[in-house]
Amino acid sequence: MSTDPRLLDHAALERSSVVANTAMNRERGLSGVNSYARDLGLDPFASLAERLPAPVRWIDVCCGSGRALLEAEARFAAEYPEAEVALLGIDLVGYFQGAPRTPRLRLVTASAHEWRPDGDADLVTCVHGLHYIGDKLALLTAMAGWLTPGGTLAAHFDPAGIRHRDGSSAARPVLAELRRAGVGYDSRRHLVTTRGPATLRFSASYLGADDTAGPGYTGQPAVTSHYGGDYSSIYSNSLDSMIPR
Repeated sequence: MSTDPRLLDHAALERSSVVANTAMNRERGLSGVNSYARDLGLDPFASLAERLPAPVRWIDVCCGSGRALLEAEARFAAEYPEAEVALLGIDLVGYFQGAPRTPRLRLVTASAHEWRPDGDADLVTCVHGLHYIGDKLALLTAMAGWLTPGGTLAAHFDPAGIRHRDGSSAARPVLAELRRAGVGYDSRRHLVTTRGPATLRFSASYLGADDTAGPGYTGQPAVTSHYGGDYSSIYSNSLDSMIPR
């Protein structure tokens, strides 16, 4: 870990008021004007429903209030009552809008830096959550590895939030690695998408995060993540270990 006083480790970052806030992702629903479907450019419910009658699973990282998952739970109960559906939301704060009504839904309060699923998923989403994560590249790598064959990852990601040790932008090598891995990046939506599982190989070592960097592209305070090392060589063991085997 860097000794630069600007850079926080995971524990300190998660105590920051920028990260540990109850306002993030509070009102965003499953579909409609302020929704996952609008922000991601895909309808999570439709994406899962088209894979039925096979079992389906959705993991939503940084799910906020869990409103979208709660709405998905209700729709599946009404429209596909016999389908094998698993919905899983994880959030640092755990300030959920309601409790699950069926065993199909689990809402977990945990650190995204530490939590790992017990199986793969057909859909993995992270709606504006990576802005508040320290080691963004490690979590992005992990999420891409959680996918079932043909599963979908959709996660908002701002390359400007990735910095070299000296604070200069590391966006170029990061975007080059996404292209190498066949992972799409929509610069208008600031959205990473892929069909998986996908293997990302970032070699740079995580140094820490700066929670004083100011607003990101959303206009809300965000966290910049700082890395050292060569992005072009084989990725580090710390990132490799985050991909479930």
